[in-house]
Amino acid sequence: MNQILLITDGGSNVGVSPVVAAAQAYEEGIIVNVAGVIDDGSIGEYGASEIAEIARAGGGMSRIVSTKQLSQTVQMMTRQTVVGTIRQAVNQELRQVFGVSSVEALPPPKRAEVVRVMEDMGETTPLRVALVIDASASMKPKLLAVEEAIRDLSLSLQARTGESMAAVFHFPGEQEPCVLDTPWTSSTERFGSLFGKLRMRGTTPTGPALLRAIEYFRESYGKIMTEDVHPASLLKQDDTDGMRSGYVV
Repeated sequence: MNQILLITDGGSNVGVSPVVAAAQAYEEGIIVNVAGVIDDGSIGEYGASEIAEIARAGGGMSRIVSTKQLSQTVQMMTRQTVVGTIRQAVNQELRQVFGVSSVEALPPPKRAEVVRVMEDMGETTPLRVALVIDASASMKPKLLAVEEAIRDLSLSLQARTGESMAAVFHFPGEQEPCVLDTPWTSSTERFGSLFGKLRMRGTTPTGPALLRAIEYFRESYGKIMTEDVHPASLLKQDDTDGMRSGYVV
């Protein structure tokens, strides 16, 4: 199962639209979640709208949070995306095999059995999360909160039974729109020196950064949609918060 987790305050201003890039990720089996980070003030109407549109196009969730809420939100979105994707895949199978619309339509004993299987799958399904960090000048006051969120997420991934890998990117780079800081790893130790090296810059090439993360998935795993057991294409559009319909936690 493949995710991109974008941490940004919105306001992309260089290169391809991040909404177009997120839609491409979704087509290739990668769900895009977006955590919009704010201070005590407002993120601005444009930034908030962009964040929601990126997540919607990427089949994921978006949340606008303060720096104090970021760590908890990042873990929640990663976990709930796994649960929601598995539930959609199971519901698809139930419709095909038993002719029922969802887990809730099963008789209680069978429903309990299916729920147990889904819970086990949520812990054991291989998970890859590419963290894409906005390091533009406006994010500088939020950097410590981002660092804490990434450390906490990596510990949460390590606690899973299944294989859990994370990679970290930041944008913009000095010579390129997006830089790979940490390749796929399950070890939190590799994140230790990342934030001391970041140099916050003015532009915000969010779309090119998402495209770079998609390219990295391809480089690492080839054609993702044919590899994963639970492709994102089993999900359907919903009007609530960017996740797909039938998503029950």
